[in-house]
Amino acid sequence: MTPGFADRFAAISLDDLVAEAELLTRVDRKYLLTAADAERVLARVDDRTRVLEIDGERGSQYGTMYFDTPDLLSYRLAALGRRRRFKLRARHYVDTDAAFLELKTRGSRGTTVKDRIPSEAVDRLTAEGRAYAAEGMAALGIAPEVVDELVPTLHTSYRRTTLLLPEGARATVDTHLEWADVHGERMARADLVIVETKSSSRASSLDRLLWRAGIRPVGISKFATGLAALRPDLPSNKWSRVLRTHFDAHHALAA
Repeated sequence: MTPGFADRFAAISLDDLVAEAELLTRVDRKYLLTAADAERVLARVDDRTRVLEIDGERGSQYGTMYFDTPDLLSYRLAALGRRRRFKLRARHYVDTDAAFLELKTRGSRGTTVKDRIPSEAVDRLTAEGRAYAAEGMAALGIAPEVVDELVPTLHTSYRRTTLLLPEGARATVDTHLEWADVHGERMARADLVIVETKSSSRASSLDRLLWRAGIRPVGISKFATGLAALRPDLPSNKWSRVLRTHFDAHHALAA
C-alpha cells in the first residue's frame, strides 16, 4: 500500500481531532483487507476528509503490550463472546514516546467503552496500573486477585493513519502489522490492512464505501486473532473464518 495514500487530504491537529470526534464511547466496525483492496477503496474517500498530522507526519508508529492471566482469561472471555469482558493494554505512541494504560470493556448495546491513564511503563504493570485495572474490572464482577495475575502476553506493532470523515466519524488505517508473543513466536503481515471506523451509531461514509466494494465487517481483534494465529492450540471458533482466510500457519515465523 502506498505510504502517501492520505496526502490529498487536509491536515488536522490532534487537539482539533479530539475536539471534533472524541468517541471514547462508540460503535466500532473493523475490516480486514489486502493492501491492494485498501488502496482502491481509500482512493474513493471524500476529498473533504482530514488526516491527523503530528510534527509534519501523517501516520504514527504504535506499539501495544496486552496483559492477560497465565490461563488467558481475557482471551477466553472474548473467544466465548461473554458480554462482560475486558482487554487491558499498554499503548506506546512511539513517535512521541507517550504511553497510556487502557482498559476496554463492553457497554450497553454492544458499544465499546475505553478508559485510560498515563503510564510510565509499557512492558509491565506498575502498582498504579494494577490499581487502575482492579477498579475497572471490579465493575465487571471480576475478582481483585485476578488483577495480581496479569502478565505481559502479546505485543503488537503497526503504523496508523487517522482520518476524520466529513460527517464527523473517525477511521483508522493500520498497516505494517506485526505480532510477537512472550514465547518468541512472531508474525509480520505487510500484505494486510486493518481499517476501523468509529461512529456514535449510524454507519459512516467509509463504511458505505466498503460495503459497496463487497467488503463487510469482520470479527478481528489484534490481541485475540493475533494470539490465536500464533497459538493454534487455543479455542478460536469465533475467528475461524478470518484465521483460515488470512492467517494460515505459514505466516507464523519463529523469532
